[in-house]
Amino acid sequence: MHISFFLMDSKNSLKKTDFSLTDIISIYDFRKEDILFVLKKAAEIEKMTPTEKSLLLKNKIVASMFFEPSTRTRLSFETAANSLGAKIVGFSEAGVTSAKKGESFSDTIKTISNYADILVIRHPLSGTARRAAEVSNKPVLNGGDGPNQHPTQTLLDLYTIKKYVGRLEDLKIGFVGDLKYGRTVHSLATALTHFNATQYYISPESLKMPKHISDEVKEKCKVFETEELEKFIPEVDVLYMTRIQKERFPDQLEYEKVKDAYVLTNASLKNAKKTMKVMHPLPRVNEIAVEVDETEHAIYFQQTAAGIPVREALLEILSKVKK
Repeated sequence: MHISFFLMDSKNSLKKTDFSLTDIISIYDFRKEDILFVLKKAAEIEKMTPTEKSLLLKNKIVASMFFEPSTRTRLSFETAANSLGAKIVGFSEAGVTSAKKGESFSDTIKTISNYADILVIRHPLSGTARRAAEVSNKPVLNGGDGPNQHPTQTLLDLYTIKKYVGRLEDLKIGFVGDLKYGRTVHSLATALTHFNATQYYISPESLKMPKHISDEVKEKCKVFETEELEKFIPEVDVLYMTRIQKERFPDQLEYEKVKDAYVLTNASLKNAKKTMKVMHPLPRVNEIAVEVDETEHAIYFQQTAAGIPVREALLEILSKVKK
């Protein structure tokens, strides 16, 4: 299904653009055109005044349904909805929902679909966002489903790269740390196949990129898999650091073995390109030394700020969807 929108070009004339999705569930659902559409919409919204933005979702209700803890994703979604003039209903932990009484996930989604125009969902189990989209008669936006997908993080990452590196095409990007459980790297690695990115997967052997993802990426892009970080820093345009996610490890002894595998310092960056940028989906633990924050390479806090215009754009787009 394609939803038609009309965007104003630089000459203030209307041109037709198609967006192919009725829900935002997985980056696998996005065509290259869809990604570029969202990034363009985000740039347009970022230039608007607060008053102009506040009219875009006036009289709309956004359900913020967070079944697991979140700081950046939940607050940036709620900030985005507020800035667009929407009202917000919802919860920030599963323990306050009727799931505690035994209500099924599907029934919860069907019920809340009666109360809101758009559903934003974060859940610890893979596939829950897709299930929500199947049973909801309102658009669903995935705020992260376990180790599976985090499409809005991917879009804000792409927006950050385009804004601070200057391009998306033909990049060299290194993904560092927890590539096994890191849903942010799974989604971004997939999205970058649309833009001919050379990808470096830098991780301990036990935290390698899942084979099904690396195999898919290799069909379209060059991929290097290694445990060496500093060897490849001089080559990359973007270094995407991740924390070793303790909460994803079924065996805590395995976590102890790898938790300090990579720590980025100013000394690590001595041979980096002057224009190379360091990103991180946050929160960080110790994988980036605080001293790196003051370098010209660090853009991870700008990255978090990019979540606002990107999520504003997605909410505004989905507000036009009729399922």
